[in-house]
Amino acid sequence: MKLKFDMVGIFVSDIEVMVRFYSDVMGLETNWKTGEPYAEFSNDGIRFAMFERAKLPDLLGQEPSYPAGLNGTFELAVNVGSPENVDITFNEMLEKGAAPVYGPRDEPWKMRSAMVSDPEKNLIEIASDFWK
Repeated sequence: MKLKFDMVGIFVSDIEVMVRFYSDVMGLETNWKTGEPYAEFSNDGIRFAMFERAKLPDLLGQEPSYPAGLNGTFELAVNVGSPENVDITFNEMLEKGAAPVYGPRDEPWKMRSAMVSDPEKNLIEIASDFWK
């Protein structure tokens, strides 16, 4: 049996704020209803979801810990195609309320990238396709 990643889920403190961010800033659609502890977003490819941290100890049967400040334990990465789209997307996200981490730059591994964070300080990389 071959395993494949099917979904990325994040655990959030304020699901209402986070749903609004990923809907309004990232442009993802969801059918989440206020008060529900779980939200899943429409996305081509891998599924993306979030679950309310307050409910997690009951689910796990133990108390988890969380990073404080800018979350350097993982990143969410979106590919926007051509390198110039990185600049456009970065600026659009800032205008809609994303917090800048670093601005658009050419990377030595032959792609352009920028990074923002969501309201709970999770890193979101905006990346281009690789070029030759």
